[in-house]
Amino acid sequence: MKKSVIVIALLFVSTFSFAQWTLDKGHSKATFIAEHHGISEVDGYFKKMDGKITASKDDLSDAVFELTIETPSINTDLEMRDNHLKSEDMFNVEKYPTMTFKSTGLQKVGGNKYKMTGDLTIKGITKPITLDVTMNGPAAHPNPANKKLQLGVKALGTVKRSDYGIGGKLATVMVGDDISLRATGEFQKN
Repeated sequence: MKKSVIVIALLFVSTFSFAQWTLDKGHSKATFIAEHHGISEVDGYFKKMDGKITASKDDLSDAVFELTIETPSINTDLEMRDNHLKSEDMFNVEKYPTMTFKSTGLQKVGGNKYKMTGDLTIKGITKPITLDVTMNGPAAHPNPANKKLQLGVKALGTVKRSDYGIGGKLATVMVGDDISLRATGEFQKN
């Protein structure tokens, strides 16, 4: 009986064809903006990330987006600030060298605009997040030698850094709690 269930499950799974899209790292970026002293903004980005999209439908309506960012690659163009952001009370990059996002839903709003829900994990803390997403494509690559389809994705959202244990009391005075996120990426279908 147990073997029959396993065989049926394998047959069921094998009837679906899943397409995978990989992130073109040279044309992708994860950035953030934080309020500083209540009077200005500081922005930064992460130099290293990887991502993929998995979908069984051509219209990507069942797509699962996954992104992994290497926290030690944080860059705000000021070494002293970057070192502080890597410290234990901020991103604690030694203990938590990555942060991740995995989508849980994608709802079309109109045209190429979507609402994407997902789980964002920073410092081992996972919280739900909703992002405003714009998708361009899929479209043929403009280089005729490259036969792969490509897809452009832009995601915007806001998180509370305190929800993830980023920053102590000093950070509350110096850095606003609401952090704006912007991720852009090009994906190529495998």
